[in-house]
Amino acid sequence: MLLTPLEQFQIISLFSFKLFFLDFSFTNLILINVIVLIFFSTIVYFSSSDTNYLGETSFFFVPNNWQILLETTYDTISQLLFDNINMEGEKYFPFISVLFTFILFSNLIGLIPYSFTITSHLIVTFTLSLSIFIGVNIICIKRYKAHMLSLFIPANTSFGLALLLVPIEFVSYIFKPISLGVRLFANLMAGHTLLKVIVGFSWSMLLLEDLLAVVHVLPLFVLILLVGLELGVAIIQAYVFTILTCIYLNDSINLH
Repeated sequence: MLLTPLEQFQIISLFSFKLFFLDFSFTNLILINVIVLIFFSTIVYFSSSDTNYLGETSFFFVPNNWQILLETTYDTISQLLFDNINMEGEKYFPFISVLFTFILFSNLIGLIPYSFTITSHLIVTFTLSLSIFIGVNIICIKRYKAHMLSLFIPANTSFGLALLLVPIEFVSYIFKPISLGVRLFANLMAGHTLLKVIVGFSWSMLLLEDLLAVVHVLPLFVLILLVGLELGVAIIQAYVFTILTCIYLNDSINLH
């Protein structure tokens, strides 16, 4: 039983393994990553083929439910790339699709009771956002060289105004990976903490031995609504993280 709402975010070592001063322990965070990989691979497998009652693998022109799910996700990501980067975004489709599905499955698995939400840890979300930020800058530098510095100077800006705007633009540019990682971390952590508080409150009222125990139905009803809200937040945050990544890619490719 969890004693505090924040205890659900604790990283626990399942199998300890240390080599010299390095810790290679298998934790619950790594376990969820493996589960996400297996789950995604399973969906891809069942969406690419199906097995009939005779045990023979055959291909269908009519897509099954797994294919519809995967194709709908890929169509959404493809449209997202086209809307933000136009035809240039096609080459980044594999990266964006993997990024979206990883965050989405991580968020959804975290909603399972006694599971673990890896995206509720700032080190995970910030590592993702910082890696994206570094990659975006590499693309921009490789494409435009020193002309990349025009990102910090708006068009048709006078020299005097540029002295004021360049530091502001530079600071806002540096804070992009921070805001991208903190947004995902804060929304997932706040939502799961609230769910744990409501669950603990409902459980405490259920243990009462008088008529007040019946009142526990009210927080349970609120809990059901919050679970639905968290499901929406899990999907929306994965979409927001992906669309912001596409916007950053667009800025580096089209030098806006």
